[in-house]
Amino acid sequence: MPEIILKPAREKSLLRRHPWVFSGALDQVVGAPQPGETVDVLTVKGEFLAKAAYSPHSQIRARVWTFDQNEAVDADFFRRRIDSALALRITLGLSTVSDAMRLIHAESDGLPGLIVDRYGEVLVLQSLTAGSEFWRDTLADILLEKTGASAIYERSDADVRELEGLPIHTGLLRGKMPSLPLTIQEFGVKFLVNVETGHKTGFYLDQRQNRQRVGVLAYGRDVLNCFCYTGGFSLHAAAAGAKTVLSVDSSADALALGQENARLNGQTGAGLEWREADVFQALRKFRDERRSFDLIILDPPKFAATVSQAEKAARGYKDINLLAFKLLRPGGILATFSCSGGIDVALFQKIVAGAALDAGVEAAIVEQLAQDGDHPISLHFPEGAYLKGLICRKI
Repeated sequence: MPEIILKPAREKSLLRRHPWVFSGALDQVVGAPQPGETVDVLTVKGEFLAKAAYSPHSQIRARVWTFDQNEAVDADFFRRRIDSALALRITLGLSTVSDAMRLIHAESDGLPGLIVDRYGEVLVLQSLTAGSEFWRDTLADILLEKTGASAIYERSDADVRELEGLPIHTGLLRGKMPSLPLTIQEFGVKFLVNVETGHKTGFYLDQRQNRQRVGVLAYGRDVLNCFCYTGGFSLHAAAAGAKTVLSVDSSADALALGQENARLNGQTGAGLEWREADVFQALRKFRDERRSFDLIILDPPKFAATVSQAEKAARGYKDINLLAFKLLRPGGILATFSCSGGIDVALFQKIVAGAALDAGVEAAIVEQLAQDGDHPISLHFPEGAYLKGLICRKI
């Protein structure tokens, strides 16, 4: 087996079971491993550390499959990892509340680079790294065998594939696709999902519990949902008895699907309004019009993928939260989120606190939210904790 040998004293993160080996830690590559091929990772003294997928084009030069020297990386290895991931979802009991969930969450399920989401009888697979690409066909066969799904659709179209030197792949991978869009439900609320063109794999499954929780808070309130996409938070708010719901997004296509979702749930009253607009501009316009709301939801797209982008992203987060605090009525609720990996929980809370200070309001955090349980966070891989949420009450 090919080997990669680390520089002296660069094995510490691996000894703590962190699954990444960066290019700067490499001393030499022994043999001629192909992209995605399994290599042994050794200390400069020749001591075994891990078996990993080699990625010659990425700054993350290798991603660990196993720390067990005696464990072969083969089809049976992936079968065991997939069995373990599926068992977790059964333990969580997610099928009692939804027919859509994440089945494989990359490093946190011991399968770096592999994302698999289930929408009813259809699986959507994302291969994001050279290692998952190398084993893609094997993984697809096992997934079909283990889940009994009718089809696997590939959405390997994320920007990070470029960093791995990988081309874009989309299309049917296994089975026969039903007609699109698919229909899913969570907590009794139905959604249409287009797995071919929707964000991520078609829907934001990581916000499932948060949508339901914020919906409960919406009862009897005037709600503003910013960056609403296809109306996830909006429909839960309406279903829970919100007085009015105004949903804002810059995508006409997303808003059109949101309105279809509303009709699918019988939510066609005058209390639901959909507005195509840039959220930053819309919030300023509402401020100038002296509009106010009882509940404001801020669920923007990723502003900072890495720590190096955090400073610029912080300005964007502060701007929208400051405006939201100004638009809240006394006693109003702000549900604010960040999915930026470069913004940790402490920094996000600091940004929101600064926004409240600059808005001249007093507020308190009444709940802290995170990604749902089908997006687990390995104790050895804190980078897996990307979604942060705060529910704040304006005093």
